[in-house]
Amino acid sequence: MKLKLSHFNFDLPPELLATEPILNRDESRMMVIHRDSGKIEHKKFKDILDYFAEDDVMILNNTKVIPARLYGNKEKTGAKIEVFLMRELSKESRLWDVLVDPARKIRIGNKLYFGENDDLIAEVIDNTTSRGRTLRFLHDAPYDEFKQKIENLGQTPLPKYIKRSPTEEDEEKYQTVFAKHKGAVAAPTAGLHFSKIILKRLEILGVHLPELTLHIGLGTFRPVEVEDLSKHKMDSEEVTITDEVTNIVNNAIASKKRICAVGTTTIRAIETPVSSYQTLKSFQGWTNKFIFPPYQFQIANSLLTNFHAPKSTVLMLVSAFAGHDLTMKAYKEAIKEKYNFLSYGDCMLIL
Repeated sequence: MKLKLSHFNFDLPPELLATEPILNRDESRMMVIHRDSGKIEHKKFKDILDYFAEDDVMILNNTKVIPARLYGNKEKTGAKIEVFLMRELSKESRLWDVLVDPARKIRIGNKLYFGENDDLIAEVIDNTTSRGRTLRFLHDAPYDEFKQKIENLGQTPLPKYIKRSPTEEDEEKYQTVFAKHKGAVAAPTAGLHFSKIILKRLEILGVHLPELTLHIGLGTFRPVEVEDLSKHKMDSEEVTITDEVTNIVNNAIASKKRICAVGTTTIRAIETPVSSYQTLKSFQGWTNKFIFPPYQFQIANSLLTNFHAPKSTVLMLVSAFAGHDLTMKAYKEAIKEKYNFLSYGDCMLIL
């Protein structure tokens, strides 16, 4: 049966949307799904250590979330404008792809002012979509100073379903403990559950923890609006997979070890540059890979992921990995057992 958008709809009670981080990130709940038997277990994330052994592999996405949400004022009128930094187009020219809100007031040639003393000024130089604009920041200081200014003025880009202002706690909790390379506008949420202690224990067990980088864009949240899934287009996101990562992963494939992709972004990254021998290749470039059923996964044989929204591209990926019926059965059980959903929510380990 060909699956359509409507197959991925379900009623998600609003009280199950996790809007606050939990005190200790590794104490979230974890549903474990066994694809071979269909068995479902209810565990804590800390129990993940019980499912991995020496020379197994967990692939992490070490992207770092930038403070992508800026609030500024339009010249002359002083109207308050939200600017969401999507991606940097040119370091030298200080060009960025952004989303603006409210968009109807923002036209080419307008100047936007940020900070109490207008510390940063940007000019709109192009319209890209109804809400999309290209901005040139008018800032001549060295690049590091410019980036620092954005860091100081920007806020943690909490997802839209969290209807509150970000706090200092969010700055820490909406970031993985292994985040290294700045560039994401959303966190790789499956990675949020790992504490430094859990990572250390996995290392002691002999589990390999290679890191790739996929800078997550807002496309990951964009709703699918076409019933025929093959017509949906993903935004491109930048990916780096080094030789070190490919060597570790390919050794594990050869040894038939457990290879766990931590997060849907990680599995999309590793499914992009697969060789004809079903091995991973190193890669530096962009991916707009959209995975939906039916799909034959080449690299990972297990997946750690959060609980996702109805009709989302990430739910479709999970369904392709675990099988549609088992995924929807697990989601039904998650709602019954009151698991927390979305970015600050609980997780699911699919074996």
